[in-house]
Amino acid sequence: MAKAVGIDLGTTNSVIATLDGGQAQVVPNAEGSRTTPSAVGFTEEGERLVGQSARRQAILNPQGTVYSAKRFVGRRSAEVSQEARAVTFDVAPGTDGAARLRVRGRLHPPEEISAMILRKLADDAGRFLGERVDQAVITVPAYFNDAQRTATRDAGRIAGLEVLRIINEPTAAALAYGLDKRQHETVLVFDLGGGTFDVSILDVGEGVVEVRATAGDTHLGGDDFDRRLVDHLAGEFLREEGIDPRDDPQALQRLFEAAEKAKVELSAVDQTQVSLPFVAAGAGGPKHLNATVTRSTFEQITADLVERCQSPVRQAMSDARITDRDLDEVLLVGGSTRMPAVRDLVRRLTGKEPNMTVNPDEVVAMGAAVQAAVLTGQGPDVLLLDVIPLSLGLETLGGVMIRTVDRNTTIPLRRAEVFSTADDNQCAVDVVVLQGERERAADNRVLGRFRLEDIRPAPRGEPQIEVTFDVDANGILNLSTRDGETGVRQTITITGTGNLDRSDVERMIAEAEWYREERGGRARRPLHAELSGP
Repeated sequence: MAKAVGIDLGTTNSVIATLDGGQAQVVPNAEGSRTTPSAVGFTEEGERLVGQSARRQAILNPQGTVYSAKRFVGRRSAEVSQEARAVTFDVAPGTDGAARLRVRGRLHPPEEISAMILRKLADDAGRFLGERVDQAVITVPAYFNDAQRTATRDAGRIAGLEVLRIINEPTAAALAYGLDKRQHETVLVFDLGGGTFDVSILDVGEGVVEVRATAGDTHLGGDDFDRRLVDHLAGEFLREEGIDPRDDPQALQRLFEAAEKAKVELSAVDQTQVSLPFVAAGAGGPKHLNATVTRSTFEQITADLVERCQSPVRQAMSDARITDRDLDEVLLVGGSTRMPAVRDLVRRLTGKEPNMTVNPDEVVAMGAAVQAAVLTGQGPDVLLLDVIPLSLGLETLGGVMIRTVDRNTTIPLRRAEVFSTADDNQCAVDVVVLQGERERAADNRVLGRFRLEDIRPAPRGEPQIEVTFDVDANGILNLSTRDGETGVRQTITITGTGNLDRSDVERMIAEAEWYREERGGRARRPLHAELSGP
């Protein structure tokens, strides 16, 4: 019998859970840990390591170890310059401009790396549960756009999983929290993970979890706090020794690991010691980095990152038309919410003491497990009503975006808009699909482009072209058109989103299956055609 699970595919760590006896339970991995590092290592011998084994060898193999792949999923290379600074491997554009991760001479799509992590989680869970795992609900940040959601679904497919649903991480957390609630509560979920920040306002209780509003910042996460501490430590070392350890990939990897450890320790103590022996070599011999980092120093160099959390919280509360007096609970999700400065900000913004009863590292996967059980008929009777995080529309004459679907509209949904031609006897139109909140089309995210042809020659404004937006329960967009004169409908395939072609997905599915069957996931890479790139 196949088992449906919930997976929190995280930037730093990932978690898998299942519903057992009506209770969501985290499933430990093969190493016995409840969390799995979201890292993949490629060795010189051609082996592939996933999880803790990849993290252990990262210092000696900094450019062959991929981590934080979630920050690059569904994005173009031009969009991730900030994120690329926080990793030790190379990030390069593919032929379509999408972000690709260069490892040992090969360009890997981030979806492929995510699929390797998903497959390990599913395989480990299958061995623990004694039954195969091939169905999953996978969570994504609430503020992920259409391209990022589609890319996450593709990662699940490449991993050999049937993706039952893509749901938002704050929604999953609220679902786990509200499973036993009999009375109505208004809950704010503050989700600061390794790579993204989300805030959602939800109504929970009586078997219903309804999202009222969501906001966020997909360029803000714990990785950015780590980078600030890395730059601080490296800057001090440069001033003292005249050597920048960031120029050496191995030293930089050691700095990142030390910075993450120091960040975690500073959540519990006022100061911590960072010691990195033999971090560099100079004319006088080896150089060692020894520094004391205080919590006040760390909070000072990251103060602007904490303050960036304010705007999404206020936006979500404004969109939900509530004040802090209307909130019953505030849930903290994501390991980065353990930082005292973040918790102080939450208290200041909401006037509430954050709820500490949920495990911020595990609650998202547990909520996804509840939803997986609901979808397969094995769980409680719970109705989940999520929303689309960003508005959808089309570019019209003059470079203006016409909104067809407003943000925070409940999904699934269908909206139709009628357009016409701009010139006399125009037989074709180029349609640009946009996602965002700005009036000027160029300021929004281009989801894709398509061309409508064979329009009947007529004076401008006369042809009636109905464009229908369908957003499914995963928050993924599908488009169709109808000719107002002939009634002929056409399903549109959007191109240019930065996602993988179907042939690329099928190729990677076959390659992933080869790894599983031949070498149990530790095989040498087979000779398959690869994505083209520089």
